[in-house]
Amino acid sequence: MASFSSQFSKKAMRTPGGSNGSQGSRSSNGQTVKFARRTSSGRYISLSREDLDMEGDISGDYMNYTVHIPPTPDNQPMDTSVAVKAEEQYVSNSLFTGGFNSVTRAHLMDKVIESEVTHPQMAGAKGSSCAMPACDGKIMKDERGHDVIPCECRFKICRDCYLDAQKETGLCPGCKEPYRVNGDYDDDVPDFSSGVLPLPAPNKGDNMTMMKRNQTGDFDHNRWLFETQGTYGYGNAFWPQDDKYGDDGDEGLKGGMEENTDKAWKPLSRKMTMPAAIMSPYRLLILVRFVVLAFFLNWRVNNPNEDARWLWLMSVVCEIWFAFSWILDQIPKLSPVNRSTDLDVLRDKFEMPSPSNPTGRSDLPGIDMFVSTADPEKEPPLVTANTILSILAVDYPVEKVSCYISDDGGALLTFEAMAEACSFADLWVPFCKKHNIEPRNPDTYFSLKVDPTKNKSRPDFVKDRRRIKREYDEFKVRINGLPDSIRRRSDAFNAREEMKMLKHMRESGADPLEPIKIQKATWMADGTHWPGTWASPAPEHSKGDHAGILQVMLKPPSPDPLMGGADDKIIDFTDVDIRLPMFVYVSREKRPGYDHNKKAGAMNALVRASAILSNGPFILNLDCDHYIYNCKAVREGMCFMMDRGGENICYIQFPQRFEGIDPSDRYANHNTVFFDGQMRALDGVQGPVYVGTGCMFRRFALYGFEPPNPDKYEQKNKDGAETRPLTTTDFDPDLDLNLLPKRFGNSTMLAESIPIAEYLGRPLADHPAVKYGRPPGALRVPREPLDATTVAEAVSAISCWYEDKTEWGDRVGWIYGSVTEDVVTGYRMHNRGWHSVYCVTKRDAFRGSAPINLTDRLHQVLRWATGSVEIFFSRNNAFLASRKLKILQRLAYLNVGIYPFTSIFLIVYCFLPALSLFSGFFIVQRLSIAFLAYLLTITICLISLAILELRWSGIGLEEWWRNEQFWLISGTSAHLAAVVQGLLKVIAGIEISFTLTSKSAGEDNDDIYAELYLVKWTSLMIPPIVIAMTNMIAIGFAFIRTIYSTTPQWSKFIGGAFFSFWVLAHLYPFAKGLMGRRGKTPTIVFVWSGLIAITISLLWMAISPPSANATTDSSGAGFQFP
Repeated sequence: MASFSSQFSKKAMRTPGGSNGSQGSRSSNGQTVKFARRTSSGRYISLSREDLDMEGDISGDYMNYTVHIPPTPDNQPMDTSVAVKAEEQYVSNSLFTGGFNSVTRAHLMDKVIESEVTHPQMAGAKGSSCAMPACDGKIMKDERGHDVIPCECRFKICRDCYLDAQKETGLCPGCKEPYRVNGDYDDDVPDFSSGVLPLPAPNKGDNMTMMKRNQTGDFDHNRWLFETQGTYGYGNAFWPQDDKYGDDGDEGLKGGMEENTDKAWKPLSRKMTMPAAIMSPYRLLILVRFVVLAFFLNWRVNNPNEDARWLWLMSVVCEIWFAFSWILDQIPKLSPVNRSTDLDVLRDKFEMPSPSNPTGRSDLPGIDMFVSTADPEKEPPLVTANTILSILAVDYPVEKVSCYISDDGGALLTFEAMAEACSFADLWVPFCKKHNIEPRNPDTYFSLKVDPTKNKSRPDFVKDRRRIKREYDEFKVRINGLPDSIRRRSDAFNAREEMKMLKHMRESGADPLEPIKIQKATWMADGTHWPGTWASPAPEHSKGDHAGILQVMLKPPSPDPLMGGADDKIIDFTDVDIRLPMFVYVSREKRPGYDHNKKAGAMNALVRASAILSNGPFILNLDCDHYIYNCKAVREGMCFMMDRGGENICYIQFPQRFEGIDPSDRYANHNTVFFDGQMRALDGVQGPVYVGTGCMFRRFALYGFEPPNPDKYEQKNKDGAETRPLTTTDFDPDLDLNLLPKRFGNSTMLAESIPIAEYLGRPLADHPAVKYGRPPGALRVPREPLDATTVAEAVSAISCWYEDKTEWGDRVGWIYGSVTEDVVTGYRMHNRGWHSVYCVTKRDAFRGSAPINLTDRLHQVLRWATGSVEIFFSRNNAFLASRKLKILQRLAYLNVGIYPFTSIFLIVYCFLPALSLFSGFFIVQRLSIAFLAYLLTITICLISLAILELRWSGIGLEEWWRNEQFWLISGTSAHLAAVVQGLLKVIAGIEISFTLTSKSAGEDNDDIYAELYLVKWTSLMIPPIVIAMTNMIAIGFAFIRTIYSTTPQWSKFIGGAFFSFWVLAHLYPFAKGLMGRRGKTPTIVFVWSGLIAITISLLWMAISPPSANATTDSSGAGFQFP
């Protein structure tokens, strides 16, 4: 296994580490190096005696120890000086802006929102007033919101005055004594800047009755270690016992806390195949139907209908295409699988206290969560805020979570809504932790129609819930009132500016009748211009033209739990961790003339910014309306990433579940056939396709690298005495260090973060079969606080010019060039040899919203189908895939690009029954026994396959039928439009946009499904309407003709009418959507429809009457049933 222990990190080179008094030699990255002995469990025990007090009967103890951890962003020398705290608070209270040909600026905001900010992590949280004369600044706060005072004289001073005093004299303005430059001024926090944790020698005369709290009342870790002879440290710290080692160090362990190395190794996840009792007949039926289809098509080709060759030819061509399409869809379903996870094993491996980790600090990797929004008018800020709240309350180590929101519209409304969400999270997140709330979206939680006290045992739950409900109602009112608040504030400031300009004109003697030209700006809460989009667009302040904006709304939390108290909030949070994850607002720069690549470009901007700020090895992306429904969903996904073989997994795709769908699911919005059937089947091949939201990525895979090859890395390192750190060249031999800017851009911090992210994402090397892992304990050391330089680098990475002449969007990150960038991005990863996993949790992982209106649903499917056509005509076509893409996976991706073209043949086939009824001919010469036998066998196989597929996928029969109905509806409307649009774009470069032409609003605002009944006309509805009307008229016409015919041919009528009814049955939901709300369609409409059908039928009889020489029956009547 390649080691990463000497790899430089971007922060290690930027920040000096260590203190002047530390012992041992110092490595180039600032960490102390000591001579140590490695034990069988992988820990390093220091053998140095220089610091020991050799007195009395404790002379045999070895109290010094060191921590051997790679220098990752979470493992840097801690500098807890006031200067660092001041820098961190300065960053969290500043709004950073910048971009192309502009200087990056940090605007210190005294006020972020109108309401009061209480949480110390949040932007705008300030302490008491500065005591310096003529200074109105605020002093810093610590993790609990207490004032940070750098001098023992308790002189209150703000950040700027403190830095000025240090630069000028280095003396405290209060007591005139020198400031201490290094070290911590809080008595309860030890100094770890040397990289070594000092441990006092135990006094065996103590009676173990010493209080374990220091003078400030906080827990004293060193005293606890002394009294309990426990262990402390990050990674491999250990407390040796008396006479544990002899002088030669050969004796084994004799006592104390030992690692349980005998504990059986357990996997974190399991893959379970479907029962053979289901899959064996399922595969057999696929084979049988394939053979029968071959014989049937051969019979159809060799037995044409001589009376109507045109009808026969059209039907045969369509049937051959349907058979080909069925093969592409069915063959990848040969080996579906289910998967399960073990969260208890995950906790035991990564978070359980041990001799090397007595406090149980998490060894799980970090994760960056992305939420994207673009327009607050179409995506309500309250919905986005609820999604953010569900993320901040996720059940995952707080210090490991970082949340980023991409506001592609640059709207102040979104900015202040997110700030309000952070303020409310101060109460909501601890409340969820205290009472184990599910789901952690407050709007969904308070809307549940179940007993809220179920499984709740704490006596204060009802009181707490009542208070939180009131606070949430007030929070919603504030969010809903933000547009009006921003407008009134901006009008007031703009009026003030007009008054200033008018006063200036009077003083300068200008013409008072000259109109005042003041730009109508949008103003922030602190009385300054909003750098993003204004309500009245202006140059450099419109949706497509504004600077890049980055605001750390919640700074990174402290590494250790921060327990609340009874008096801090309106709710008693005693013994509840009140920390909040890091939260960052990002709005990338936009300028005219640049292609910003829509959502894919926004995601890539977040990838770069997060790599510089937090560099979580995993990324979870969510739409703004998809919230975390299962707070343990991230842990479930991490079970696959951290398990044996997890280093080859590029992403974990979760199924999409939706709320607000009508009970009958008229338009198959739940899409269960795809999410529970096809995705499970692909999971047994090379993995599911990426479907846009609810997906956990490996950051390293997003950078365009191939899966790791441990054998190749070991071969490179076998000649060296010590394993060397891996670089980007090891991951990609074609990538020279000089080519890094060409692929990833000119950010050195971003380039240096790549191997670090790869290392942090490795599974634990806790099993001999894990050839490519990291040692346990490598991720327990806290990361450095943010500084202004790092944030400024992130701002430059979200500028509009950063991707110029790089491989972002072509090889790196989300792929550009298609409206379905999600499918293309997943395809590129699979094409490099990566695998993906489908994670179906017992409780839905995420839930979101979906359009239930017919027109909106058709436009959604149109966008998906258009993207598939673009994929088919691009280099992302699976025909051109590499050999690393498995055969069945290749067929699945081929089906993704080909399925829209089925609409051409489907529309023709839907017209065939009507043409048969009008012409009096059928697709075959006569209904022979062979034709009926083939048709019956194929139908039985189809029904049997459907039943078995329902069994192994867990889909309901009604859900399957709804999917079949909407397949025909979308195939005859949106898919056909996508094919036409794709062909015009490829051949002529013409892009066609199908938009709404008219709307009719619903009248019942109290009905949650009112949108279902809205009738919005769109051109996509024309083909299904024509098909339905043609088949209905054809049935009526053929029925009347057959009744009055002298020689009625009921067999032909029944054959044609059966297939017409088959088409109409599939179009029934479409017809209901056109009719609107039940009961509101006048009866006269149906009467008119019947009259029109009868009139057209009689007109056809008059134009083409029966032949005069036709024979009549003995009864002389023309009305005869068979």
